[in-house]
Amino acid sequence: MSMISEIPSLSDRPGSDQPVDDVSTVWATRRDREPFQWSSLLLLVPALLLLGVFFLVPAIYSFFLGFTDQRLIGPQSINWSFTGLANVQRLMQDQTFLKSLILTVLFVVGSVVGTIVVGLCLAILLQRANSFLRIVVGGIAIVAWMMPPITAGLTWYASSAAGGTFGQLLGLTHSDFLNSQPLLIVTLANIWSQSGFAMLVLGAALRNVSGEVLEAADIEGASRWQRFRLVTLPLLVPTIVTTVLLITLISLANFALIYIMTQGGPGDQTNILPLYSYQQAFSFYNIGYGALVGNVMVLLCALLGIFYVRGNRTKKR
Repeated sequence: MSMISEIPSLSDRPGSDQPVDDVSTVWATRRDREPFQWSSLLLLVPALLLLGVFFLVPAIYSFFLGFTDQRLIGPQSINWSFTGLANVQRLMQDQTFLKSLILTVLFVVGSVVGTIVVGLCLAILLQRANSFLRIVVGGIAIVAWMMPPITAGLTWYASSAAGGTFGQLLGLTHSDFLNSQPLLIVTLANIWSQSGFAMLVLGAALRNVSGEVLEAADIEGASRWQRFRLVTLPLLVPTIVTTVLLITLISLANFALIYIMTQGGPGDQTNILPLYSYQQAFSFYNIGYGALVGNVMVLLCALLGIFYVRGNRTKKR
């Protein structure tokens, strides 16, 4: 007997006397679906324990710490107390924090825009370049991305300080770019270190663009710029949005690179939120207030994640 004859007809199924508008309603319960085994949750216990011990507990303690007057040294390191919204009120009146917040926005926006532009240009270049150029340029970008932040910071410090490589190449041997344009230099350093990641992600997205679509646009008489602007770029938007979110989160938490290069200086011209939180906690020993500044960064990252998830759901609908 063939397999087709074994499939029951609509008249043999329950409720066949009523009209069926949607066949999927008849087969609402799949017979090949395995029942959920609750015992499989035991396999997640080790991962949940590690997540709780090394992430959840420290995060909860950090948020609680932001509402206390605990200090790193002195009597209040032991005899500290819960102060409620006192630190929040201080934060709202802290002009250094407000300036640090503005610097953080400038640093992150500049880093994200620059990284996406450079990464996309590199991805397009490597897609059209010969094998030798692809290996050389791609290798340099990947090495820059894989380089530890300490090494990258020292490299850019040596290149942009007085008598550095940039001054030698531009014929300005006594120019100290790191002192005259510190925020610009640290932003360029961050772009340089993250462009390799953007190049790999956007390059993979470019390779997934259908050649038939580009060929159809070419037949319609579209120029190379029109094909990129009207065909390729819209297809890259989901990948670009994801890359923007990742680079934003990485840049918000980029402490080591700027600390190695400027330590927040000169003055407080590169004192972004990660450095300001560190200074309050470990330089001024005000660990409670420093934790609150760090909590602000966590909230910013959480808001960005929520907007990203909601935006993706809206697009899918």
